Amino acid sequence: MSAKLSVDRVLDLRSTLLDLVTDGIVKQEDANVLMGAHRTREQTAMHPLVYLSTQQLADQKNHEKVVDEMRLTAWLADKAELMIYHIDPMKVPVADVTEVMSYQFAKRHGLLCVDVKADYVVIAVTQPFANEWIEQLQQLVRRDIRRVIALPSDVERYRVEFYSLARSISGAQTGASQGRGSGIANFEHLLELGTLKDPEANDQHIVNIVDWLLQYAFDQRASDIHIEPRREITRMRFRIDGVLHNIYEFPASVATAIVSRIKILSRMNVAEKRKPQDGRIKTKRPDGSEAELRLSTMPTAFGEKLVMRIFDPEVLLRSFEDLGLGGDDYKRWSEMINKPHGIVLVTGPTGSGKTTTLYSSLRQLATDEVNVSTIEDPIEMVEDAFNQTQVQHNIGLDFAAGIRTLMRQDPDIIMVGEIRDLETAQMAVQAALTGHLVISTLHTNDAPTAMTRLLDLGVPSYLLRATLIGVMAQRLVRTLCPHCKKESTISNEDWEGMVKPWKVAKPTKTFEPEGCLECRNTGYLGRQGIYEILGMSESVQQLVGDHCDLAILRQQAMREGMRTLRLSGAQKVAQGMTTVAEVLRVAPPPEK
Repeated sequence: MSAKLSVDRVLDLRSTLLDLVTDGIVKQEDANVLMGAHRTREQTAMHPLVYLSTQQLADQKNHEKVVDEMRLTAWLADKAELMIYHIDPMKVPVADVTEVMSYQFAKRHGLLCVDVKADYVVIAVTQPFANEWIEQLQQLVRRDIRRVIALPSDVERYRVEFYSLARSISGAQTGASQGRGSGIANFEHLLELGTLKDPEANDQHIVNIVDWLLQYAFDQRASDIHIEPRREITRMRFRIDGVLHNIYEFPASVATAIVSRIKILSRMNVAEKRKPQDGRIKTKRPDGSEAELRLSTMPTAFGEKLVMRIFDPEVLLRSFEDLGLGGDDYKRWSEMINKPHGIVLVTGPTGSGKTTTLYSSLRQLATDEVNVSTIEDPIEMVEDAFNQTQVQHNIGLDFAAGIRTLMRQDPDIIMVGEIRDLETAQMAVQAALTGHLVISTLHTNDAPTAMTRLLDLGVPSYLLRATLIGVMAQRLVRTLCPHCKKESTISNEDWEGMVKPWKVAKPTKTFEPEGCLECRNTGYLGRQGIYEILGMSESVQQLVGDHCDLAILRQQAMREGMRTLRLSGAQKVAQGMTTVAEVLRVAPPPEK
């Protein structure tokens, strides 16, 4: 390796290319072409490493790869004898780091503070050999300065985002423009999510914060956004892959304005803070993709708590295999939902993927030859392929009334959001008896318990035997990150506890989470479903009575091919997709 670049020297394209050639990473011919090539004004303004990463140069030390930004940053870090720092925006204390230096100072020197401790600050640099700023900053912060190198593109992106957010919050606190919108008459409001404005621009602070919040949630693959008021501050958390993560803490006054802004966008009553409210927002991201958010507010001791559930319309286009439903389970489910009439139920707790399963199934069934209608509370995703009706209790339109009306609308398939009471169950049975396919959800721990739940509601056993086609229980397990999972072994005790009462051979090769940049050091990336499918064979039907013995019914179903949720999870463990601990976390033990 060549000698280090001289101290207090700004990296430019020519010197960087010469050094890369000397170190045997880039060919001399490629360097000559780039040094002589005309660059646009935009390309000239780029950091040399960012520009070079766009040129797809062959890596002379690894001919199967190109010289990307990560490779170039690692090379520069080695040359400057500094550690590489991967900026995880979820772990950066934005309010603290933006107080260390001004935006202009950070931009001028290619810096971003990424952590603040009692006796030192961590500064991510993009120009490791230009150090005249260190003395100035040290006098200001009166702490040690620890330099690290981060991807130049990350430093530039997060510098704008962090300072924009900090400035918006500061401006909101001092009573600056709070982005008050007006109500809209349309059922959906399309919210255009733009890029954050330059921190020096005269932006609308609360609008900017809400824009950042939603875009940030999409970028982090969040399924839910929680805004939770406390005594002095309001906490924001994201649910990612089923687990909540702390994201940010807002001053109480700013959080109140944020919630008001979101309520305006979703057509809620901004003045009403005593009663729970529901709403929805449809958003359009800068890349053109859309996502819907279902909102719910609830009064708490310190103010309104707001939860936003994010629904990605693209889940409707995902195959059942992508959802984790494959093999025999998919065959049995497909047979059930393709019956001409009867009731099919999906069970599981909130957040177990029931909505995704229902919509994906209906999307597959909704051809031009059939009329698919739904009654939901609320409509979670708007889909053009079928007719959707929302429950409105204030005018007497509940599930039962909705089903009664739908039966006069010449339907072929009816989807009921949830069977909650006897009247809804009776109407679903009536629809099934009159030749319609009814698909709905029920809150039970497993598939066999759905029988006793319906019997407890008051549905006669003879009607249950006549109408119920089958039940599918499901859960979502986090899948191992493919970039960092490592081989491991499972104890016989853990394996037997998961597959009991089956005698299933323990796999010879399993994996466990490790943690890397791609998965934010959690070891997991994404989720898939595990399923328990109970079909109503003649022998199972005979066991459904007024005094149904759940244990006997479960044993008979298992003899006929029903696999428990834990066994379904064990198959995914054997395939290297998840872990025993994750399956045991979400799947209930078999009831005795």
